[in-house]
Amino acid sequence: MQLPDPLRLGDTPLGPPVFLAPMAGITDLPFRRAVARFGAGLMVSEMVASTEMVTPRPSTRASVRAKALTEGTLPVSVQIAGREAGPMAQTARIVEGMGARIIDINMGCPAKKVTGGLSGAALMRDLDHALSLIDAVVGAVGVPVTLKMRLGWDDDCLNAADLAARARDSGVAMLTVHGRTRAQFYKGQADWQAIRTVADLPGRPPLVANGDVTGGASARAALARSGAEAVMVGRGAQGRPWLLAQIAHDLWGCPAPLIPQGAALADLVEAHYLDILDFYGAEPGLRVARKHLGWYAEAAGAPLRDQMLRAPSPAATVELIRRAFADAPGRAAA
Repeated sequence: MQLPDPLRLGDTPLGPPVFLAPMAGITDLPFRRAVARFGAGLMVSEMVASTEMVTPRPSTRASVRAKALTEGTLPVSVQIAGREAGPMAQTARIVEGMGARIIDINMGCPAKKVTGGLSGAALMRDLDHALSLIDAVVGAVGVPVTLKMRLGWDDDCLNAADLAARARDSGVAMLTVHGRTRAQFYKGQADWQAIRTVADLPGRPPLVANGDVTGGASARAALARSGAEAVMVGRGAQGRPWLLAQIAHDLWGCPAPLIPQGAALADLVEAHYLDILDFYGAEPGLRVARKHLGWYAEAAGAPLRDQMLRAPSPAATVELIRRAFADAPGRAAA
């Protein structure tokens, strides 16, 4: 495939059209740093709840999620979520002031604690209300605003094309569609073909296909079936921060990432682990780090997984990381 002309959102040029999806509790600054070592066309932060940002004293969690948006050279978007136009607009202004170059609106999260508050994918059940949030955010900031959604709420409410048309008319700069309904959560297979109803809209902004992109073959299929200009990688990058760069290489011949194995992989995992502890502090950092260590171990076929997750101290964990990944059989390169 020929590398397409680079996408640009406002004044921000994007890299190869393989983007990192927003994942709550995962795409924090340490994980984005790990991905940035290899490269990505765009990275999206974990979701920031508007209700937590607009209080007189924003929650620590919301502030941590939104901080350090301008670090590094790769473009970063911050995703915001909410149910009311006013707080969404205010949150957009806050994160723009913190350095966000792109703001993404979440209308795709299927989690019950989000949809139960009439945010995320629940907004696809009331497009008039959804549009009021889009208009408020677009009107509140000077940076590009993008939108992430699903195919619809369920099989009886497949309205992604309708929402996309309204978002287009409101000035949204890019659309991302996950090829599942909210009712599916993450079960079954993503329906990339169903995304084509959005791709066929006249005058639409750039389109990103999301869901089940785990390597070069699935990325190529997602692009072909959806008609999208880019793909977004989520769970496939867990434990494999080089995956986005590898897909860009497989599809368009971009520089191949040097996929670490053995001692080099141990170095990467250790650096990510210590970055997590430094970012969050020791005690909360230990909780955050466990899932990443598990994903790295699973991706690499590394031994000592359970011991790493139960290690009594950072020093003991680092020692186990060195032992486990130096002796890993090398599935990290697959």
